[in-house]
Amino acid sequence: MTNDSVNDDLRSMENNSLKDYIKLIRTNLLPIALITVICLVVSIIYAVNAKNIYLATTSLKVSMPQGNILEAPLMPEFQDYGSDRFIANEIEILKSYNLRFRVAKALLDSFNTKNNKNDFFLILSHNFTNEKVEILNENQIARLLDRNVTVEQKRGLDIIDISAESPSPFEAALIADIYAGQYKKLNLEMNRNQLTMVKAFLDQQREEKQNELNAAEENLKSFQEKGGIIALDEQATTLINQLSDFEAQRNAKQIELAASTKVLAQYKKELADQNPRLADYLASVSSETYIQTLQQQLANLQVTRDMTLSSNDSKTNNSKIIKEYDSRIADLEAKLEEKMKIIKAGILASSPEEVKDISQKIIEEEIKNQSLEITVTQLGKIVSNYEIKFNQLPKTSIELARLQRNREALEKLYTLVEEKYQEALINEQSQPGNVLIIDNARIPDTPAKPNRLLIVLIGLVLGCGMAFAYVFTKNYFDNTIKTPEDIQTRDINVLAWIPQIEDISVNGT
Repeated sequence: MTNDSVNDDLRSMENNSLKDYIKLIRTNLLPIALITVICLVVSIIYAVNAKNIYLATTSLKVSMPQGNILEAPLMPEFQDYGSDRFIANEIEILKSYNLRFRVAKALLDSFNTKNNKNDFFLILSHNFTNEKVEILNENQIARLLDRNVTVEQKRGLDIIDISAESPSPFEAALIADIYAGQYKKLNLEMNRNQLTMVKAFLDQQREEKQNELNAAEENLKSFQEKGGIIALDEQATTLINQLSDFEAQRNAKQIELAASTKVLAQYKKELADQNPRLADYLASVSSETYIQTLQQQLANLQVTRDMTLSSNDSKTNNSKIIKEYDSRIADLEAKLEEKMKIIKAGILASSPEEVKDISQKIIEEEIKNQSLEITVTQLGKIVSNYEIKFNQLPKTSIELARLQRNREALEKLYTLVEEKYQEALINEQSQPGNVLIIDNARIPDTPAKPNRLLIVLIGLVLGCGMAFAYVFTKNYFDNTIKTPEDIQTRDINVLAWIPQIEDISVNGT
């Protein structure tokens, strides 16, 4: 395009007045009206036939896990630091495929137990060619939920809204409620993970020890029926009671040590996935000589106190000695706790935010594990000393004593394991989650989509826009001369022009 033609177009645009545009519209009223009406009719048809979409929302309050004073910020004004990132992490969990798959399974369970199948739409595959309806599987529903469920945080709050859309109002509310329920259940499982593992391990040990105790009782009964009842003297009976008591304690500590080792291994695996070097450093810190010395002294005092309790000295003397032991034990425990606080404070101050909690758990479990190892060793030495005395019993009664010792040791061990199991069960059930459902989804009365009036208005505006665009585009590419003004606007040299005169007769015709 040359500069002259560009200038001509610019002059033409400048010379166009409002009157020219009105005239242009008047001469093209038919196509404008036709295009506008077509778009309006199409939008009305779409608005009338559009399927109603219902929206149901449930609200959750998600709080950060509560820690001890060492995890608190140094400055109160920054006490909510990291809260937004925590909520963002929880939102990602809510959007995860794993949670959507759990929701899909729960939806199918609800569908199978629901009498009215017409309350469901999304989880059904609608084949309109043969009017056949099939149920989607878990994977298909999980992918569908990604498009029909939105998870959003309310600005400035620890509140998360879960909104579900469906052509069925009942299904929309059901999906939102199941989504919130499954997330709360998953959160509780994650918080109780270690406690559940310990409980399952103790439950297995409890069952095994109960079977061993039943077998020991049967052996003792069979021996007595076969060889007659042999009465043991008081000294042998006391020795058996003491030996079985310490043997039960040792075995119980071994079981507790095994459970602690499992928990510690799980903690270290979680930390190693995030920071392998920190995991090795925590293991070396907990193995300090000072800590091990305190643990050794503490285990020795506790075992010695238990031996004193099982002795036959006078109650008065035992009471004074026990109080002295308790005082020394409390003093050592205070020193160990103070050292623990210093170590945890240093580690938590230098550790990234995301590994602070697991780092603290590893330190605590390492100290507990080492204390259990020392206690098991000390109890093993005491049991060995008692076994020497036990083997010195008369040969005529040693077999009966061995059977009674085995039964009593297993009975006491079973009691200790049962207590630990019940304690673990209570701890698991009392461990709270950090998710609270504050508002359940309600079955909506009116659809959220579509906005039919808005669709019609958009159709009307779009029709008008398309009509005017058509007219102006057509006029832009129209080069025909219709009026003398068109000649002037195009700056064309005119030699002459012949006007069209109407209603004039020539030669009487």
